[in-house]
Amino acid sequence: MKAIKFLLVALPFIFSSCSKGGDTPAPNPPTPPTPTEATIAFTVDKDPGAGSILGVVGTSQLIVVKVTSALPAAGVTVNVLVTKDADNSSVFSTSNSSVSADNNVNIAGLTPGVLCTATVIVTSKSTITNTKSVTFKLAAK
Repeated sequence: MKAIKFLLVALPFIFSSCSKGGDTPAPNPPTPPTPTEATIAFTVDKDPGAGSILGVVGTSQLIVVKVTSALPAAGVTVNVLVTKDADNSSVFSTSNSSVSADNNVNIAGLTPGVLCTATVIVTSKSTITNTKSVTFKLAAK
């Protein structure tokens, strides 16, 4: 009987001292790669090219800014600024948010015989460093 009492007292200590070596922390799941945005690329349908001047009939000109890269999920901002070459004063300025590849911009306020520079800047709304610009000359006739 004395041996059974000793066994009953000793059993909890025996079982508590035996373990599987401790729990190891759960491994951290690998971080999924962050998807990168495609570099902004676009064309302007009326861009005459370097060294050429777009001749505008009248005082306004419709241009289409076509984003040719994959559109960012949040969309893009299309900025157009037209300044007079003579004094760098602003003739036209607009900023449009878009989730479309084709963006119509009607440049207005051109004066016949005045040479201007148009700057078109397309920027990703989710990654502001993802931007591209195109500059071209234009003049109303």
